[in-house]
Amino acid sequence: MARTDTVFVCQSCGGFQPKWSGRCDSCGEWNTLMEETAGASAPLGSSASAPKKTRRGKIDFVDLGGDSPDPTRLQSGIAEFDRVCGGGLVPASALLVGGDPGIGKSTLLLQAVAGLARKGVTTAYVSGEESAGQVRRRAKRLGLADAPVQLAAETALTAILDGLKAEKPDIVIIDSIQTMWTDQLAAAPGTVAQVRACAQELTRFAKKTGACVLLVGHVTKDGQIAGPRVVEHMVDAVLYFEGERSHQFRILRAVKNRFGPTDEIGVFEMGDSGLQEVANPSALFLDGRGEPASGAAVFAGMEGTRPVLTEIQALVAQSPLGTPRRTVVGWDSGRLAMVLAVLEARCGLAFGGRDVYLNVAGGLKIAEPAADLAVAAALVSSALDAPLPADSVVFGEISLSGDVRPVGRADARLKEAAKLGFSKALAPSNATELAAGVTVSGVSSVIDLVRRIEALSVKE
Repeated sequence: MARTDTVFVCQSCGGFQPKWSGRCDSCGEWNTLMEETAGASAPLGSSASAPKKTRRGKIDFVDLGGDSPDPTRLQSGIAEFDRVCGGGLVPASALLVGGDPGIGKSTLLLQAVAGLARKGVTTAYVSGEESAGQVRRRAKRLGLADAPVQLAAETALTAILDGLKAEKPDIVIIDSIQTMWTDQLAAAPGTVAQVRACAQELTRFAKKTGACVLLVGHVTKDGQIAGPRVVEHMVDAVLYFEGERSHQFRILRAVKNRFGPTDEIGVFEMGDSGLQEVANPSALFLDGRGEPASGAAVFAGMEGTRPVLTEIQALVAQSPLGTPRRTVVGWDSGRLAMVLAVLEARCGLAFGGRDVYLNVAGGLKIAEPAADLAVAAALVSSALDAPLPADSVVFGEISLSGDVRPVGRADARLKEAAKLGFSKALAPSNATELAAGVTVSGVSSVIDLVRRIEALSVKE
């Protein structure tokens, strides 16, 4: 009997190794190598699965300064979804939507495709995880049963492509890409080879036919879309659906978009009738704020092109342990360590023997450096037991020297604060001339910030 050659494929990056080892040499991940047959790991159309062909002929070059029409947008009627997509879905494009199990990916896409179908757009929903009856029951519960969406439950890629070529839909939903498989590969469904090959074929179908294909992707325990990262490079946009099951709202975030801005977010609220868009997310994140308490600061941030206000909470307490705890939710722990070091070195505040807990209220994840000053204000407020004024917002970037650096879009942040009833702001000094109904107190350094908060504690 002939011996079957096998290789070991990394489930994180798709790299190949001739023998198993605990760590992938390509990406450095541990325990991600799985055994596959050598012929099954090659993508469709590669040299391992098809004979080599030489393509002859010349290619046509065009002038860089030529005119090209803007892509036509197909709007679903869900403003938050269309915002994240850059103004709507673009024909002949492929989008990858990832999120935790049960977060609402299928619900959101079913609502979006139903809205498009009601506008006369030909749509198709292919489910590989649920039966047609399950999808119909969900549509009935959401009030979408009357939408003319073509529904199918299938996992074989060849059958799906044949059906799509016959129906010629404008919008295609594939839920999910990890369940698709092609008989041209011997690998099991969900493996790197199958995911990569199916995503490549569906993306090629979108480019050739002009249809917009939306792929649903599973995520790993680290929150990344499962499968090789090359899948994210194939598609035109990558959207992450975030949120905690304990909270009622969900956030759709664009991390890659060839037809619109990145880092744009859409906010939804989960209800009995599905996902409802939230036109003013700042009011949602600040909902439930009580009397002013020490350790709370309202941060005026930017998510893409949208200003968003959220509360940053800090608690500084004496540690009973030899090594104080540093617990962070919704922010970078390394950034917190830097802010604590600056406060100790430049202001003389001691955090060495204290536990520090930092939380972004509502489950929002903040990545921009403009949150430094708000975090510092919350920490100092908790350490000195001096509540900040309830009608004030804080934003600014802190340097290692202790200076407060200016941040972008200060005018938009202040306008959003004024809209929600805030009348004061602790911000970089250059923001004073941009005030829009808000009295701005320019902060030049963290020492200046500590002195202002100390003055509040004296008044108390």
